[in-house]
Formats: sequence, structure tokens, C-alpha cells
Amino acid sequence: MPDIFFEDFIIGEVKTFGSHQFGEEEIIAFAREFDPQPMHLDQEAGKASLLGGMAASGWHTCAIMMRLICDGFLLRTAGMGSPGITENKWLAPVFPGDVLTLRRTVLESRTSRSKPEMGLVTFRFELVKADKTVAMSQVSVIMIGRRNPGARLA
Repeated sequence: MPDIFFEDFIIGEVKTFGSHQFGEEEIIAFAREFDPQPMHLDQEAGKASLLGGMAASGWHTCAIMMRLICDGFLLRTAGMGSPGITENKWLAPVFPGDVLTLRRTVLESRTSRSKPEMGLVTFRFELVKADKTVAMSQVSVIMIGRRNPGARLA
């Protein structure tokens, strides 16, 4: 049963949820399976790249972000899916040993005109390194059920 609804998301609210430490074996395993570029598989190739060292695939960081979103709040939310991601930026490489924390900012919130039982919440999700560097930023919209769908629209 969800205990977080559309009405619970306040524009401007910032919260952090969970962390993940990237390990070298994990980075290589993900890269072998899904993004086998040399800079994700080998220290020397990583050093020779623009990244300056072997680094996690951006798609790996996306997957970890989704896990932190789910564990942090989404699985407790009256989520109804998403119409998509409007922005995704990889801003800094993620190296073995890096610990990233999820930061969530509520950017916008509106009730659906065509489906009054739900609202659309726009979030900025960021994966932040221990030194406060933002490694990845994503803006997405999530459709979330309203607590009282029969209530009059604002």
C-alpha cells in the first residue's frame, strides 16, 4: 500500500536518499554486459581516455540512480509510471571507490487535466559524490496518484 501521494511533493523540496559505492569488479561486469567500451573495462584504457581513469558507464550510473529512487521513495509512492526523461547529463566520471548519494529536488507539480486521479511531478535527480561534485543529473516526470482523487482540482 502506498503511503506517499501526489499531494506530498512540495515544489522546491530537496531530500537525499541512500548511497552506492561503485566497485571495480561491478563496473567491469556492467560494462562487459551492457557497454563494453575500453574505458569501462581496463585501467590503462581509462587513463588514456578523456576520463583519466577507468570509469563506470553512464548507463551504469543511470541504473544505480533508478535503484536509489526506488529504494528511497518510489516503491512507497502511488506511482503510475512516467511519460519520460526530459534531460540526462553525465557531468563527472565515476571511478571505482566513488560513493554517490541521490539528491531529489521537486521542480514542478500539477494535477492532470485529462486524468484528475493523478498528478505529474517533475523532479531533478542528482548523484552526488562525497566531495559534493554532481556526477549525474536527470530531469524526469513521474505520474503519481492523488490521495483523494474525488477532491476538487486546485
